[in-house]
Amino acid sequence: MLAPVIDLNADLGEGLGIWPLTDDDGLLDVITSANVACGFHAGDPSIMRRVCAAAVERGVVVGAQVGYRDLHGFGRRFLDVAPEELTNDILYQLGALDAFARVAGDRVRYLKPHGALYNAIVSHESQAAAVVEAVRRYDVLLPVLGLPGSVWLRLATEAGLSAVPEAFADRAYMPTGELVSRREPGAVLADAAVIAERSVRMAVSGQVAAVDGSIVDVAPRSLCVHGDTPGAVAVARQVRAALTAAAVDVRPFAAATSAAAATPTAAKPR
Repeated sequence: MLAPVIDLNADLGEGLGIWPLTDDDGLLDVITSANVACGFHAGDPSIMRRVCAAAVERGVVVGAQVGYRDLHGFGRRFLDVAPEELTNDILYQLGALDAFARVAGDRVRYLKPHGALYNAIVSHESQAAAVVEAVRRYDVLLPVLGLPGSVWLRLATEAGLSAVPEAFADRAYMPTGELVSRREPGAVLADAAVIAERSVRMAVSGQVAAVDGSIVDVAPRSLCVHGDTPGAVAVARQVRAALTAAAVDVRPFAAATSAAAATPTAAKPR
């Protein structure tokens, strides 16, 4: 019987100027994929370049963590953005991070929406379509991360993109399979042992317990540990150790190669 395979990702580069938020170096020693903030909800050019360089040096895959243009709200407030504007915002962020990834010796290997945008496109058809359009126009071979059962992943699949289901090690789930709002108590888990146990269950059986005790099928190919929570590095280490102890093969879903061997493949307009 083949061992279960899971990717371990985290949000990195979420500081601004001299104010750090995530322990990027500590997390890069544990994770296999780095969701790097692209400057709209957090991050700046210097941070983006530094994180990309550190990720490539460690063999960690670089992904674009794109979000609303909302530095003050850290991208956690819904914005009623026109679809064409949202498409352009995503393209802008993708291109910026890809430049720094290429300077570091690789390129952006996948895309993951951040915060309120991530939650909105679970069900928001026009915004989900706008993000899909950005990825389709930039590189049809670029995988996208999202919540299983979301409109976002459905539209991505219909557009010919590689849709990668993701689960969250440290977030509470509703019976519907959606995440509990951060405005609710208990939405973000803090007990590293509990998080590690849930991670193993999701990787091995593809299931997670919702807040009401019901079982939600998630079947993730990638597992996220948030980098902006207290003790994130220690939690990530415990999660990886538990996965390894359970004979789970922890490796990226998108392999990195040299920048010279990879160029974006643009889709032809429909």
